[in-house]
Amino acid sequence: MLKPLTKEQTDRILSIAAEEFADRGFAGTAVGSIAKKAGVSVGVIYKYYAGKEALFNACVSKSLDSMEEVLDMAGNDGGSLMDMIENLIRRMQTFAKENPEYIRLYHQITVSGSPAGKTQSAELIESGTAKIYGEFIKRAARSGEIRNDIDPAAFAFLIDDLLMMLHFSYACDYYKDRFRIYFGDNALDKDKEVREQMLKFIGSALKAD
Repeated sequence: MLKPLTKEQTDRILSIAAEEFADRGFAGTAVGSIAKKAGVSVGVIYKYYAGKEALFNACVSKSLDSMEEVLDMAGNDGGSLMDMIENLIRRMQTFAKENPEYIRLYHQITVSGSPAGKTQSAELIESGTAKIYGEFIKRAARSGEIRNDIDPAAFAFLIDDLLMMLHFSYACDYYKDRFRIYFGDNALDKDKEVREQMLKFIGSALKAD
């Protein structure tokens, strides 16, 4: 009888699987390779995941849960909308550096889709963040913190675009090279400068003090 996996073992399997899916795509990823790198048997993986698609979906779910936690923490820190955005950028910089495999998996999905199909993937991944960002903007509009001609849904979309590209810039090779072109060779060490410039850009759009 197989022993239950510990949380550490499960996290390791999902982290390695996310990295494999991100680097090789769904079709090019072999469960056997994931098992070998994780130090478990293929049988152990299939005991917990019905197949490669189930394992892929578990990686996506793990990433979504982690991102929702980041959003919740930023939203619960209190303060103004700009305070919340600053906290969110800071937490996302940290998340991208600590979990690059999940960011690369996200990038892979945006390029190639997933076994469930592109439309379903977009609904699964984006609907939660769209709602959270939209609520942040609506709350700020009601309090008079931002200009009154902003469409919350449109602005939430544009904010998410900025944050998505920021994530890619910390985790994906092409975007890291692009990052260095604009911020210099040590771009990945300029978290504070990047954050300050993003806040100026967003603040000017909101006309926030």
